[in-house]
Formats: sequence, structure tokens, C-alpha cells
Amino acid sequence: MPSLRTALLQSSGRPGDVAENLKVLDEAAGRAAAAGARLLVCPEMFLTGYAIGDDVPRLAEPADGPGARNVAEIAVRHGVAIHYGYPERAGDLIHNSAQLIGPDGERLANYRKTHLFGCFEQQWFAPGDTAVVQAELDGIRIGLLICYDVEFPENVRAHALADTDLLLVPTAQMHPFQFVAESVVPVRAFESQMYIAYVNRTGPEGEFEFVGLSSLASPDGTVRTRAGRGEELVVGEVDPVLLAASRENNPYLHDRRPALYGSLV
Repeated sequence: MPSLRTALLQSSGRPGDVAENLKVLDEAAGRAAAAGARLLVCPEMFLTGYAIGDDVPRLAEPADGPGARNVAEIAVRHGVAIHYGYPERAGDLIHNSAQLIGPDGERLANYRKTHLFGCFEQQWFAPGDTAVVQAELDGIRIGLLICYDVEFPENVRAHALADTDLLLVPTAQMHPFQFVAESVVPVRAFESQMYIAYVNRTGPEGEFEFVGLSSLASPDGTVRTRAGRGEELVVGEVDPVLLAASRENNPYLHDRRPALYGSLV
């Protein structure tokens, strides 16, 4: 099975301006396609911006809303799957969500963030209640989490037990927590034997300072590609051959003793 070339868009776009963010996405999708990527992963809340405060209710839209249709058009135009974050309106609730659109424009998966970080998110969003959301792309089983979710090892292990190969984690990871990008994410990839695409915002936004450092972490514990602190598009390979070999050689999942862990839940 061939590798899945994956592009990571590290950008904060223009908070509060969906039209401008779609332009940024369109341009990035073109560059990703030119680099041979089949998948483009964007940061948390990329469609609208993260620190948008009172604009959350105004900019929130259903999973099949106009933003999704625009993203689908971009995906078809460039022939790449696109994973992006947005505020999802579902009846009376608003979720911090991420959606995966296939290269044919079809929606492959939608995930609602289950672990909300800090007062800002807890004020504006309702937590999701589905732990494992997956889709298939070019033979790779893709799982979805968002930002703070990946900092709970139980979440990533649940994906490992569901045979996720590549975990997409759009994030709004801020100072002074850059150790998550630098250390936690590669460890999660190693201990649960999967690739993790961790894609961050960058620079100041409202009260936050986003640190960049987006990365594609590998099941062997290495980082296959990493961005710096500014706006950047980086590309890495999700190699199913390396993944299979790593899973064969790493004993963690084989040596688990679930009967001993009942007290954890």
C-alpha cells in the first residue's frame, strides 16, 4: 500500500472572516496538491478563527452548512481531502468540531470535541459524547480528535484499540504549553502505535499566543516533519509499511492486561 502524503497547514488565517479563511485554505490546498499530498489538515476552528468570543453563535453553522459546501468545492478543485475545524451548530447547542471532506467533496467524518479546555471553551461550547470517530482514505484508517483531547491518553488508546492508523488533531495550542507539541504528541504516537498529525494555529489571537510547532509524529516515536513558529505548510508521509513493522516490533498493545485496569474508569 502506498504512503499517504499529508500536508499540515499551520495558520491562524483571519479570525472572524470566513471568506478570507476560505481563500487561505484554497491557496494551501493548491500548494498541497502540487506537492503530491492527498490530505490537507488545518488547525482547530480554522474556518472562523478561535478567539472570536461573542461571534461564536453568529459564525456557527451546521455540519452541512455553507462553509462545508465551500470546503467541498475546494477539495474537488484540487483533488485533496481536507480536514478543518469549525464551530458546529446542532439545534440549541454549539460544538467545537472538526470535519473531514474527501477529495470527491463527500463528507467522510465529523467529530465534536469531547474535552473542553478552559473558561472560553466551556462558556461557548457543549462537549461531544462520541469518543472514536473514524473514516477511510486511500486504505488508511483515519481517526479524529481535537487539541486538548489528545492530552488524555485514554482517548488515544481508544483509537489504537479501534485500529486507527492516522490520528488527526487540529489544535489551538498556546504558550506556555508548547511541551505538548514537543514531547507529549510523539509519546502518544509511540505508546499507541499510530501516526498523529498535530496541526496548530500560530501567533497572537485575542488573549492567546499560539506556538505553532505543528508536526507529523510517527509510531516509532520520531517526528517526520515539523513546522516552526510562523505561518507554514509542511508535508510528511504516512507510511503503512513502517506502521505495520512498528506495530509488529512494539509490544505495548500486545502486553496490555486490561483486567487490571478496571479501577481506572
